[in-house]
Amino acid sequence: MNSPPTKYIKYCIIISLSLFILGGAPIDLGTEKTFFHGYLIQKPIIRIGLGVNLSDIDISSSSGMKIYEVNSGYRRMADDVDEVRIKGRKEKLTEKFVIQITQTREKEEAEIIAQKLETKIQNNVYVKENAESNIGDVFQVRVGDFITRGDALNFIKKLKQIGISDAWILREEITEDESKPLWILIRDELMSLSDDAVLYFIPNSQESFLSFNGRDYRGIFILKSTLKGIVLVNILNIEDYLKSVVPSELSPYNFNELEAHKAQAVAARTYAIRNLGMNKELGFDLDDSPKSQFYQGMSVEHPLSSRAVELTKGKVARYRGKLINALYTSTCGGMTEDAENIFGGLSVPYLKSTECTYEKQNEWQLKSNNILSPIRVRGRNINSEIAYLISLRVIPPETEPFFFEQEASFDEAQNWIKNTLALLKKKDAASEPSASLLNHTTLASLIVNAFDWNDRVENLMLESERDFIMRDMNKEDLESNREKDLAYLIQAGIFPTPEDFGNPKNPLTRGELAFYLMRIIYSYRELSHHGTFKRISKETIELEEKREKRQLVLSPELFLLRNNEDFSSFASQVTLLGGEYVKWIESEGKVHLLEIIYPPQTNILDRSSPYHRWQLRVSREALERRVNQFYPIGKLIDIIPQRRGESKRLLEILLVGEEDQAIVKGFRIRKVLGLREILFVTDREYDREGSVTHFTFWGRGFGHGVGLCQVGAVGMAQTGADYEEILKKYYRGIKLRKIY
Repeated sequence: MNSPPTKYIKYCIIISLSLFILGGAPIDLGTEKTFFHGYLIQKPIIRIGLGVNLSDIDISSSSGMKIYEVNSGYRRMADDVDEVRIKGRKEKLTEKFVIQITQTREKEEAEIIAQKLETKIQNNVYVKENAESNIGDVFQVRVGDFITRGDALNFIKKLKQIGISDAWILREEITEDESKPLWILIRDELMSLSDDAVLYFIPNSQESFLSFNGRDYRGIFILKSTLKGIVLVNILNIEDYLKSVVPSELSPYNFNELEAHKAQAVAARTYAIRNLGMNKELGFDLDDSPKSQFYQGMSVEHPLSSRAVELTKGKVARYRGKLINALYTSTCGGMTEDAENIFGGLSVPYLKSTECTYEKQNEWQLKSNNILSPIRVRGRNINSEIAYLISLRVIPPETEPFFFEQEASFDEAQNWIKNTLALLKKKDAASEPSASLLNHTTLASLIVNAFDWNDRVENLMLESERDFIMRDMNKEDLESNREKDLAYLIQAGIFPTPEDFGNPKNPLTRGELAFYLMRIIYSYRELSHHGTFKRISKETIELEEKREKRQLVLSPELFLLRNNEDFSSFASQVTLLGGEYVKWIESEGKVHLLEIIYPPQTNILDRSSPYHRWQLRVSREALERRVNQFYPIGKLIDIIPQRRGESKRLLEILLVGEEDQAIVKGFRIRKVLGLREILFVTDREYDREGSVTHFTFWGRGFGHGVGLCQVGAVGMAQTGADYEEILKKYYRGIKLRKIY
């Protein structure tokens, strides 16, 4: 077969690269391979913007890279370089402000509104398409430009006089060229570049990767000048892109359910493909921020997330044959909301309010009669610590009501300490002569000798510290040969302060002895197991520890504890739905103690999220400053709810000020008030004159509340749902299709 002339190949490459850079090629979802100067990228590909308006750019490669300059000409600038630095002509950014009057889904409707408004005001009125809208094509009616936010705020007052009360200030960046040339430093050689230069950075081999800003990336880089300054673009296969997006959006460390990650992979893939070309004027599709989808390169890739991407390769969600706008939110707080209520515009049939519950939810009940009465040491109830020590076989199980309030004997202390040493896999370093009475002084020496802490006493405590600790102690109450031991245990936090225990010769109770032993155990390590509850089958409990599922037998003498915000209490019965975080003590395949960490009394699927419920207290002055950046209402008097949606989210609020009032709608509420979500209620604190001093917002959820609830998806997966069932719950009426 005859090879084509080299010159012909050269110009074909220039033409094809130029088309690609300019975004002129149609979206290609084929799976064939495409080459960039010998570097293979499997289709379909995606272009991710890693930075806009850059000036100092450092790019490196794991094992060398080639650099090409492509514009009207074509040249290879370097082979096999490890690192380059580009110092560029940065655009001088300034800002302007415009006022959004309204938005519509139809351009013609927006133009009619603009024409009518232009006859009423002496200012520029125009229509602009919002390419970043979450609900598809949206056309904004705008007024402007204004040089300062204050000018825009003053104009809003004029708009109110003609009946326009729902205006919204938008800030836009504008650029002015600075007179700086574009330079690239390669192997200590500084070369200038033309303003229209486009640089390609190609790894030397398929196993290599490029790095920028401390992050490693698959694929290749393109650097080019745009109207918004120098842009760096990462070009790679969509599936490789998703291997970073999925763990960035849904942590595999906190939420390790495979089916939830598969649902996230399909949603992210659908969103990415539907929005290819979103930023075509800048030469890329999506940026790397959560505004598009969070993308952090190779460093965040995780085997679980990568497997989810691979198992769903090419799968997307469609509604009536078209790719859906696969919006997702972190925590919906119990129910998602209709998209149009949050973002405005027309109804989206597959993004409707959905309760975050599961009809096939499993329930398991655990019961226990093994409950200890309160055991108090200096006012503190330590019965949960006693339960741990019994379960760890450090102390014997006792049901006598006042057993732990009675005095402990020296021999008893020796036996319990030997059990503690065995538990910690330590040798009994020395034996202590028996004493007639167990008190803080004799126990201190017993502990120091048994645990071989003499080096600690001699080297980890200064004499001045000892004197400071013992300064108020009656010297007649001390034995000189044991003073150091006692001072060290106080300094180490095993014993309380002398003010708390008084005379060190006073006898100790079994409860005090047990409490000190628990502190010693914690000073070494926590001996309880940590994981999640999965299910119960007869007398067997399934727990997951470090991603390994374990089957254990429940002891007939099981201690059952409920922990709410670090306060543990005994429970005679708990209901478990799956996925609860638990701690347990086990021996010989049996669970002797099970502690459920904050089991919320709810069936809502996102109950494991830290944002399932939240609270924020803010002063009136601080909130007033924030509100007046958007609406010139003067002193903030109150916030009055006007309308709620199906999910109980606030869709409209009235801001009452001394100078004016303002209606705020939809997702803007979150931005204006600075909240995690708009599913909230408000408490107020007042001064003596009856004026509000503080607002406290009690809310649920995190995000915009539309589409797939990510933590809810985890909850469904924990109870046995697969990814298709998860997606079809949150996106109504969709079908899943493999498109490549």
